[in-house]
Amino acid sequence: MKRILLVEDELEIAELERDYLEINDMEVVIERNGAKGLERALGDDFDLIILDIMLPDMSGFDICRSIRAEKEVPILLVSARKEDIDKVRGLGLGADDYITKPFSPSELVARVKAHLARYERLVKSNKGTQNELLEVRNLTLDLDGRKAFLEDQEIIFTTKEFDLLIFLAKRPNRVWNKEQLFEQIWGMQAAGDVSTVVVHIRKIREKLESHGADAEMIETIWGAGYRFNL
Repeated sequence: MKRILLVEDELEIAELERDYLEINDMEVVIERNGAKGLERALGDDFDLIILDIMLPDMSGFDICRSIRAEKEVPILLVSARKEDIDKVRGLGLGADDYITKPFSPSELVARVKAHLARYERLVKSNKGTQNELLEVRNLTLDLDGRKAFLEDQEIIFTTKEFDLLIFLAKRPNRVWNKEQLFEQIWGMQAAGDVSTVVVHIRKIREKLESHGADAEMIETIWGAGYRFNL
């Protein structure tokens, strides 16, 4: 049974989300305080963390940053704030997804299942004894070790940034639209919200270019999508 940590200060919302997750055979631990939620996240083992951004005692962004510095557990940020800047900030801190309120409990369950399944496949793929390398131009991707190198410089990517970069690098010279990338990387249909793809592409580009990569390695094809160029 998968263990979920739910950090949410509004009890009614927390209990509703817990009920839907438990119906789907998940064990849910609720923390309504940010500091206690962070302590629980770092001190216990969970398969996924659902983290509200607007907590009374500390910012969910700060909690996310602290968790990501210690663990690779999937993190889903939840907030009533719909501004793109909040999504950019949250995903930039290493969150795997950003869900805006109000949302249906069934959508939450679907996203949780998708992230759990993807993380489980990732863990299994890392059990091999010999790392698989993908070399494209002057970029080397260690698919098993989850590391990226440009020349001899290592570039640190978040889980979803690395997944997206691998997907594009394995399929060069083809244009993928935002909806296709969202479905491939996040494991669900975009349902009209593809801004997370835009944010991740932007962060990948910034990191590549800061290490000297060609600005057109990942090219925007206006009105169509993105292409990884050989």
